[in-house]
Amino acid sequence: MMNWNLYSRGDKFFAIVVSVLVGMFTAATLYPFIYIAAISFSSGFAAQAGKVVFTPIDSTIEAYKYIVFQREFWISYRNTFIYTIGGTMMSLLFIIPGAYALSRPQLFGRRFLNLFIAFTMWFNAGLIPFYMNMRDLNLLDSMFGIILAFAVNAFNIILLRNFFEAIPQSFEEAARMDGANDFQVLWKVFIPLSKPAIATITLFCIVSRWNGFFWAMVLLQSEEKIPLQVFLRHTLAKLSDDDEFAITQLEAAYSAETVTAAIIVCSVIPVLLVYPWIQKYFEKGILLGGVKE
Repeated sequence: MMNWNLYSRGDKFFAIVVSVLVGMFTAATLYPFIYIAAISFSSGFAAQAGKVVFTPIDSTIEAYKYIVFQREFWISYRNTFIYTIGGTMMSLLFIIPGAYALSRPQLFGRRFLNLFIAFTMWFNAGLIPFYMNMRDLNLLDSMFGIILAFAVNAFNIILLRNFFEAIPQSFEEAARMDGANDFQVLWKVFIPLSKPAIATITLFCIVSRWNGFFWAMVLLQSEEKIPLQVFLRHTLAKLSDDDEFAITQLEAAYSAETVTAAIIVCSVIPVLLVYPWIQKYFEKGILLGGVKE
């Protein structure tokens, strides 16, 4: 408990202002999730009429019943897990060794390579050359192509490189005196000491892969390969053109708004379950990896 008697009037005023601002920021952050959840459990008529503000109106689970009986929903859900887990593992497979190599002073051309990688954060070939490159590599409509094509992110490499550079040189010297080579130094020294930074990058990769939409929509043509986000778009298009669904909307059981909200809720749940396990490393990883001594 805070003892207010120990603080001056100015400190008390500052603490109150900070508390109010943090509360407002928290409310602004949480409200979209609460609103979407409320929409998903409301009737279609209430959602279309704009009656839902904070809590469900005419509570129903009809929107969830609609999506859980869609075979395509479960296929796209499975595909999203494949892209997320496989893509994250592929990213770490490239990012960790790459960041380690770029953090070593003895690497030939290290300064140029670091500059070259940082350059790609602001400039790239563009959408059409990337698509043509994927086409020429026979990676169109390929699940492996989605996993491989977006495995490396320059920001993640630089973040982890900075963390590796902050590890005292004495640890590496001690390992080399015991006969360790570069792979052993990386595996037995740097990776165990870099759990916060690696956990942070893992979270970045998970969120990026889970929310992947644009390139999956462009590169994948088979319905059996699309992720959940693309399924959501297809569902919206289908419901907009479906005459039978329009009749259902008149019956107010559910609507395009409630079905969309239900899919969004289902897509958010896995990330919300994973985040608490990684959150304890998140702040430390950002601070240590973002500051270069």
